[in-house]
Amino acid sequence: MKGSSELRVELGARSYTIKLGTDLIPNAGTILAPLIHSLHAVVVTDENVSKFWLDPFYTSLISEGIRVNSVILPPGEKTKTFSSLQKLLDKLFNLTISRKTVLIALGGGVIGDITGFAAAVALRGVDYIQVPTTLLSQVDSAVGGKTGINSKHGKNLIGAFHQPLYVVSDMNTLDTLPPRELLAGYAEIVKYGVIRDASFFDWLLCNGNSIISGNKQFQREAVLKSCTIKAQIVKTDELEKSERMLLNMGHTFGHAFEVASGYAGNLLHGEAVAIGIVIAIDLSVRMGLCSKNDLNKVRNHFREIGLPVGLKEIAAGNWSAEGLIKNMLQDKKAEAGNLAFILSGGIGNSLVSREVSHKDLMEILTCYLDV
Repeated sequence: MKGSSELRVELGARSYTIKLGTDLIPNAGTILAPLIHSLHAVVVTDENVSKFWLDPFYTSLISEGIRVNSVILPPGEKTKTFSSLQKLLDKLFNLTISRKTVLIALGGGVIGDITGFAAAVALRGVDYIQVPTTLLSQVDSAVGGKTGINSKHGKNLIGAFHQPLYVVSDMNTLDTLPPRELLAGYAEIVKYGVIRDASFFDWLLCNGNSIISGNKQFQREAVLKSCTIKAQIVKTDELEKSERMLLNMGHTFGHAFEVASGYAGNLLHGEAVAIGIVIAIDLSVRMGLCSKNDLNKVRNHFREIGLPVGLKEIAAGNWSAEGLIKNMLQDKKAEAGNLAFILSGGIGNSLVSREVSHKDLMEILTCYLDV
């Protein structure tokens, strides 16, 4: 646990700690035992993560006298369904869980989301702990208490706000990720600079390649800064009534792209968000809210780091602007068919707008379907 850092998410009685560093999973028992009062935990993970991290995590918990069971789910976004949730809940009930049992999500965003939602609804609510193993989940989905599954109508439309007891982010887990997964998580890191902190964005311009190439110091700094920004926003707006919407920069577009892709492997969540951020800033430029220079900075950085900035290759001529807008109308921020977009007032500043016309939306989506 050498060189670990801690950050508090302050939410009154629901406050919790984020611990990040290296070699945390082999020491998870020591860290988490004080929180597992019943000495019974169920670790939920997926087939990919279990190969690398389930055994050392399991061993560490057992060494502290904790009774541990595990449930291994298929990997990927297609696991976030009612059917998978039902199977997970049935397995939990077969293990005779009680309200004092603690669920532990060991994996990326999919595992964190479905485990957190299972915790929210099983026995009308049990505690859970997040142990995110991807860059994207460490900086985004594991923090803030959003849990849920997808519907055929859209992404994350079924879920609950349910805060974890604790978050353990072991930087060593990032070494087992494919480069593309790291890049997908990096897009969410850039988002924080774009919406809230221009100096952090400038720091990323200098150090982004080091983060992607595995520099542990820079990875920890990036995750800590991202979580700090998110924790500050969640503290003021836990249930996403106002300011927390800013964390969805790029997501109104991105989720629509993911639905259009059928959650296939040709488009990862972070890749969809990267494209969505570029489009949102371009839309902001067209509306006179920020400069073309801001757009160029973000777009060029994504392109240079290896993230997509257009839809042509992904859509392969099979998507339409009208179809994407139809997907967007299912967005959770929409009100009476009026879409909300997170736009840019310049790098480091962002705002919620419901002033985007159908015409402007059609034009910009049509443009990016050809890029």
